Amino acid sequence: MLRAEVYVSSRLPIAVQRNGEPSFFSPISCTLIHGPTEAVLIDTPISTSQTEDLVRWMKERIPNKSLKYIYITHGHGDHFFGISTVRRQWPSAQAIATEGTVAHMKQQLEPQWWNDAWLKFFPGNQIDTPVELATPWLSDQFHVDGQVLKIFEVGHADTHDSTFVYVPDLELVVAGDIVYGDVHQYFGEANTSSKRQEWLRAIEKIESLNPKIVIAGHKRPGSVDAPYYLGATKAYIKDFEDVSAGSATAEGIAGAAAAIKGKVKEI
Repeated sequence: MLRAEVYVSSRLPIAVQRNGEPSFFSPISCTLIHGPTEAVLIDTPISTSQTEDLVRWMKERIPNKSLKYIYITHGHGDHFFGISTVRRQWPSAQAIATEGTVAHMKQQLEPQWWNDAWLKFFPGNQIDTPVELATPWLSDQFHVDGQVLKIFEVGHADTHDSTFVYVPDLELVVAGDIVYGDVHQYFGEANTSSKRQEWLRAIEKIESLNPKIVIAGHKRPGSVDAPYYLGATKAYIKDFEDVSAGSATAEGIAGAAAAIKGKVKEI
């Protein structure tokens, strides 16, 4: 029998203001699945301080267990920059991801993203370097204490090459950024109607498994990890689709996002 626990990171301050106001990064969900002797961590936070707090939390929950894997659901830096900090405590843990996710992770370290986004948002050595990447995992499943965890590749959600993990023993899905939990959704890359339709199909794939527990990639602390996230995320996408009116420009995307912010109780 497996167990699941969720760590939700703090909201990390962003150095770049938005509309002249202080801004903060959305809280990140990190899921710990563990059995009698082994565990897997699914996704990490961004900064060293966030990840050190995650490590303290993990040590309390799996004090005598082996961290077998660190699985990364997709290639955005806010879900893998903490790998090296976690592996400093559990050096035998293997960081794994799909081939598409690993390729995306590498892109996040190119100047366009690393210098112009991540280091601009979080300067002053907040991110642990050198950044460690995952190793490509060629199977569609892995095991923790003999229990299978299944990997599903779904294409584009809030970014390309997105995946989720299904844990049959718990009827649980770790959804990555396919699903959001009562926080604003990111449309910077889901910037066409076709990509947003693909995102909706990814959610429908999760729905087809009829999970009892759904863990969103970003969520409001204290919110329940329930299937209602699926419908809420779909509704947000459809609202965005309605107000964006097919726009693919940065201005159109920003305007559409602003138009629906009042529909979510942001933290």
